[in-house]
Amino acid sequence: MNTDEGRMTSKQAWVLGLASVASFMMALDSLVVTTALSTIRKDLTASVESLEWTVNAYNLTFAVLLLTGAALGDRYGRRRMFSTGLAVFTLASVACALSPSIGMLIMFRALQGVGAAIVLPLSLTLLTAAFPPQHRGRAMGLYMGITGLATFSGPFIGGAIAEGLAWQWIFWLNLPIGLITIALTARRIDESFGANARFDLPGVVLVTAGGFGLIWGLVRGNTAGWSSAEVLSTLILGVALLISFVLWEQRSTAPMLPMRFFRVRAFATANPANALLFASLYGTLFFLAQYFQIVRGDGPLGAGLRLMPWTATLLVCAPIAGKLTDKVGERKFVIGGLLLQTIGMGWIALAAEANSNYLTLLPALIIGGVGLTMAMPAAQKSVVSAVQPHEIGQASGTFMMLRTFGCVFGVAVAVAVFSSAGGYSSPEQFTRGFSAAMGAVAAFAFIGMLIAIGMPGKRAGEQPQTASAEPESVPAPL
Repeated sequence: MNTDEGRMTSKQAWVLGLASVASFMMALDSLVVTTALSTIRKDLTASVESLEWTVNAYNLTFAVLLLTGAALGDRYGRRRMFSTGLAVFTLASVACALSPSIGMLIMFRALQGVGAAIVLPLSLTLLTAAFPPQHRGRAMGLYMGITGLATFSGPFIGGAIAEGLAWQWIFWLNLPIGLITIALTARRIDESFGANARFDLPGVVLVTAGGFGLIWGLVRGNTAGWSSAEVLSTLILGVALLISFVLWEQRSTAPMLPMRFFRVRAFATANPANALLFASLYGTLFFLAQYFQIVRGDGPLGAGLRLMPWTATLLVCAPIAGKLTDKVGERKFVIGGLLLQTIGMGWIALAAEANSNYLTLLPALIIGGVGLTMAMPAAQKSVVSAVQPHEIGQASGTFMMLRTFGCVFGVAVAVAVFSSAGGYSSPEQFTRGFSAAMGAVAAFAFIGMLIAIGMPGKRAGEQPQTASAEPESVPAPL
């Protein structure tokens, strides 16, 4: 097939399909456990704090190892490490299903996060390398549509499995999918390497320790107290180590994250705009299903069904938005998408009441879903198109690490705002906190929109802005 005519080659279709399936698995597992927590608590006699860590253990290791996963792919082979990450994730899923105690489940959830941290940035790297810039937006729209479906449907699928089967099947389902994806990856995806043959060990240690401190502080803030010694010391230490990482990378001859990337306007603006987009998304997702269950009395399946119009926007609009991004540029879609998310979540913040009709909130859900769908593939394309092809792994790892920081930050702030305005003692009290939290996530989207205004626009005949002019072909390291 002729890519110049806009049609995918067979090789591109395989890369898109396998990268999307792998991304779907990782994204789904980050949320699918949430609606099965009550069943897990009964089966494993777990405390509330332990249940919280079944979610946070995954997010913690995932967030702090993203750049490391991308660096391993550049050094040892992207296909090889992509398959390795899938294997780690699949084996950890089996161990989760077999866990006899909550402590073992938490440990293997953390190991799942390690596998996901390798797979996700490399899925984006493989996808971006397979498509030329003029067709990359369409591919990312399809990729984000599938990944976004996992994000939105996770609570629904978890509830369905917990009610219809057993919570262990949440993890058992990963076994056949993982094995098939590993086998097809070996046959259908070519090996490739990044620009640097050296492994930046000091950079890995600094960014991992710094990210761990920052994420730990955000995760523990609402439980231990934002002014507690534990939270303040870990946040300060995390920031100090990340500053040290930046200083080291500026001196390193083979940096895992070249700081010159941030001198490119597309990279420097699309990354924080996207982080705020995901802060808004995850803050919304954390409370929306709870609102339907606590205030409206729906079960997990009922709440999932009420979220389906939101999910449908990903299936319908993401491929269209990605394709149009190739024609009109990323800036308009990121700005417009974040504006729609601001309007949708602001609408919910004002309209949500203890006796609100679902139809009152439905237009806001659709508006917000369309906005997220518009902005996601455009922001991704802007970031990875700002660097040379052999640097995509580094850009992808940065993009996903900052995105995950946004997710954790969004939930932490939304929970803090909710707790200050409401609580769980009654539907009315929950609604007060929910409305305040939706106001916070609307503010995230609005700030992200303001940042996106600084993104470069598309000009006729303009080539993608790049962070370097190094050769694109890189020999495989020995």
